[in-house]
Amino acid sequence: MEDCLFCKIAAKEIPSKLVYEDDRVYAFEDINPQAPTHFLVVPKKHISSAMEVNSSNAKEIAYVYEVIPKIIRSLGIGNGFRVLTNCGEMAGQTVFHIHFHVLAGRELGWPPG
Repeated sequence: MEDCLFCKIAAKEIPSKLVYEDDRVYAFEDINPQAPTHFLVVPKKHISSAMEVNSSNAKEIAYVYEVIPKIIRSLGIGNGFRVLTNCGEMAGQTVFHIHFHVLAGRELGWPPG
């Protein structure tokens, strides 16, 4: 999508602090971190939200969950982390490209925010 912030970040049209990249996903540091480690993982294929996940794009979401442990191990995080995605404005989604917040480095209470 031409107006999508995360599509532009993944295409490197907008700068970000890269954490990980391959041909299917792009991970970068959150600009407003809520934990000592806080990065976002976005599939390069545009999917607006979790409501848009279906049989034709579910492999992209599964792949995100394959990549997250690789990133966590590469960062040396071994004592726990949280993966969070917001779906819709009422849940706090502000960029309508599915993305996964990965938070670590402190005790994370429940329920979140």
